[in-house]
Amino acid sequence: MFEVMVLAIALSMDAFAVSIGLGAKKAMQTSALAFKSAMYFGVFQAVMPLVGYLGGKGVLGWVQNYAHWVAFVLLLLIGIKMLYEAMSEGIEEDIAQITHRVMLMLALATSIDAMAAGFTLTLLQVEPFFACALIGITTFIFSWIGVVVGKRSGTWLESKAECLGGVILILMAFKTLLF
Repeated sequence: MFEVMVLAIALSMDAFAVSIGLGAKKAMQTSALAFKSAMYFGVFQAVMPLVGYLGGKGVLGWVQNYAHWVAFVLLLLIGIKMLYEAMSEGIEEDIAQITHRVMLMLALATSIDAMAAGFTLTLLQVEPFFACALIGITTFIFSWIGVVVGKRSGTWLESKAECLGGVILILMAFKTLLF
């Protein structure tokens, strides 16, 4: 349970960072944007790990002896990717209007990592639907908070959140090798 919560927080950092950027744009009423951001990111972050889990279950028989190495590589790469993205400019600066299409694309882009991380759920002793729901709810909350933080303080916290998520995933990667 603890590992799933840590994974949920780490995976939600991407959506949190993007939500901060969206909130800083001051393009919409805060509550409407916060709800829109939380719904899109929360739903996608809940569904994509389930897709990864189901895909992982399908190939687990083939890679069972190497599953911890596969989980290590996936978590390590996702963590490194998040650290890299934290150092580069976010896409939110290029967005003129926050439409449903834009939100759909941002939600998809931030949840690809969650799909890959869903494979690691096959290695944990956890109910996958519960884990995915927890990831979605955590992302919903962090996305809502991200818009509010961005609206009030700008983007100064954006890259720090992504760095934290990346570091957590890298630490989880190494933990898969130890246990």
